[in-house]
Amino acid sequence: MDAHEVNRVRAKLALFVADVFASVPRKDQRAKGDCYLRGLMMDGRRKSIQAMAERLPDGNEQNLQQFVNQSTWDPVPVRRRICERMVPRIGPDAWAVDDVSFPKDGRMPVAVAPQYCGALGKQANCQVAVGVHAVSDTASCPLNWRLFLPQEWAKDTVRRRRTGVPKDVGHREKWRLALDALDELATWRLAPPVVVADAGYGQNADFRAALAERGHAYVVGIRGDITVQPHEAVPATPARSGNGRRPLPRYRQPPVTVAQLAAAAGRDAFGEVTWREGSRSPMTSRFLALPVRPAGVRPRRLAQQAAVAEHGRWDGVLPQVRLLAEWPDGEDEPTRFWLSDLPDDTPIPDLVRL
Repeated sequence: MDAHEVNRVRAKLALFVADVFASVPRKDQRAKGDCYLRGLMMDGRRKSIQAMAERLPDGNEQNLQQFVNQSTWDPVPVRRRICERMVPRIGPDAWAVDDVSFPKDGRMPVAVAPQYCGALGKQANCQVAVGVHAVSDTASCPLNWRLFLPQEWAKDTVRRRRTGVPKDVGHREKWRLALDALDELATWRLAPPVVVADAGYGQNADFRAALAERGHAYVVGIRGDITVQPHEAVPATPARSGNGRRPLPRYRQPPVTVAQLAAAAGRDAFGEVTWREGSRSPMTSRFLALPVRPAGVRPRRLAQQAAVAEHGRWDGVLPQVRLLAEWPDGEDEPTRFWLSDLPDDTPIPDLVRL
């Protein structure tokens, strides 16, 4: 979009700015917000303040830097208003939790560290934000986000002081940041139709349990080494020990990995599913959905705590979810796996699409 095209939509943009920046107290700040948005909309690969100021007819680098970095206005009401406008507009099928990375040079950008950078597909010096995005087949919009502060920044008083990191902000795991962002969205009366995430989040039993506790349905990626019990497995209570204590119920058979369970079902159990049109051809593969009960020390402990809190005791039965597995043509075994707590009658094509 060039300057002429931006001018053609200036009236609509002015209404948008008046709405989303209504909480900003000063007229000159709102005018800088209008200028900043036009810079984001215009063509140009680099969206830094300097690059945008050079492209804008009324661009002033110092003014824009001051507006973004130092001006005393609260961004939270602005973000909230954008969410309130965009969620109905997009009509999301899900909210996606994911990392967003920003490659950086040097040591002084806030929270910068050598870590995996999705933008580059490798380890690199970068900042990472945990984002919650409203997504559909045709559109997406970030709704909320948190900057991830690596562990090395927790006690680096020099860099914290020079970059203005507040004293009460410390290292916090990404899955907890994602829950913080979801909780803030809930205070804005916004709720996800379903939460989706890759294995970086889905592998974490605490994250899955926290979503369920909040009433957020989910479809999340996992690795093939997560252990589960088949849904039909029933725990048994061992005989009392000599000290008279009643032992907790246990499953008789050891758990198996989801990769083993899916492979044991056999290739013929996997059905072909086409979930959307790709740029060149329909996106098709073979999938299987099975009811399972995630096992392991952490899921067991979480299930026990939840059952005792709700019923005063635990019968040893692990909560049931659905395992979705993919076995593409040409592969010797299943390759990708997800867990979902959507209702059991959710069609497999809907699970695959999510």
